[in-house]
This record gives sequence, structure tokens and C-alpha cells, in this order.
Amino acid sequence: MTEPVVTDRALIDTLRPDAFRSDDARADAFLPGDARLGDAGAGTARSGDAVSVAQGCCTRRQVLRGVTITAGTLASATALAACAEGSGPNGSAAEASSASGEVVVALADVPVGGAVSAQVAGADVLVTQPVEGEVHVFSAVCTHQGCAVVPGEGVLECPCHRSVFSLTDASVQSGPAPEPLGEVPVEISDGDVVVA
Repeated sequence: MTEPVVTDRALIDTLRPDAFRSDDARADAFLPGDARLGDAGAGTARSGDAVSVAQGCCTRRQVLRGVTITAGTLASATALAACAEGSGPNGSAAEASSASGEVVVALADVPVGGAVSAQVAGADVLVTQPVEGEVHVFSAVCTHQGCAVVPGEGVLECPCHRSVFSLTDASVQSGPAPEPLGEVPVEISDGDVVVA
């Protein structure tokens, strides 16, 4: 059974205290001032001294629950969109591959047994040098949910969900990532790492 929607302050004084369910009174406590009264004039009809109150479609509790669920859904969707921002897992590798001849970084800036972050054609990449003279460039977009992968201690790490990738071939060492990072073909030319 739905309860009456009270839309006029004068009506509140005329209603018996037991006209509302106790759980609706608790829900009313969270609404500021006149928000408890609904839209002035909506749902009421006066004829002389007789007052009739229209039946509402929802209780206050149902409306508040709906607003809370909607807000939670929007917050979750926003968080997931932020985590998956950018192109697909291998999208940045494909974009970077089209930048043939572009200098990525000086070889001297890439530590042996480590990696550095860089950009190629606007795409975030990681340049690794597992052993001296062997260089690889991988997409910095995690294959799990698209977070930015960063250089770690002898590995590449995704800080979002702790996937770990190899410096040599970007294969998944641990974590939820389903596949390796995309690779960008490069070569060393005049002391620089250059997109092949």
C-alpha cells in the first residue's frame, strides 16, 4: 500500500501522528526543511473544507534508495572508465609503430636491467634494456584493464592490479593481465633508440 503524498504544510498539522510509517519518519529526517513536503500544490485538491490527498507512486525511502543506487552506479562507471582510459591494450603499440624513424630516447638514458617511460607518436611506451645493447619498446597500457604500466625493479609493473611483465618480451610474470604488452619494433641508430 502506498502512503499519501503530503504537499501542503497546513495538511501536516491535520494528519494524525500515526498516519506515517515509522521507517518513513526516519527517511524524512534526512531531507532538509520543505523538501519533505514535495511540490507545493501538486497532488492535492481542495473543495470547500474537504481535503483529498493523492496517492504517491513511491515512498520516500524508495526514492532515496533509487537515488543512492543511481549515484553508486555512476561512480562505479566513472571509476572503470578512468581505469580503462585510452586506447585498447595494444592500441598504443600500434599507434607508436606508425612513427617509423622517430627517436624514442637516447640509449644512454635506458638503464641496463631496467626501463624508462617515454612517448612515441603521443602514445605512452616503456623502453627496456634487459642486457647491455638489447633494447625493446613496449606499450605502457596494461592488457588487464588499461592502466598505465611503469618501470619497476627489473620488471614492468601495473600499479592498479599488480600485474608484472618481463623486461625482455613483456610476458606476464604475475597478476591478472591476460596477455603480454604490445611491442613496438625499434633499432639502435647513432646511440638512439629509433622506431623501425
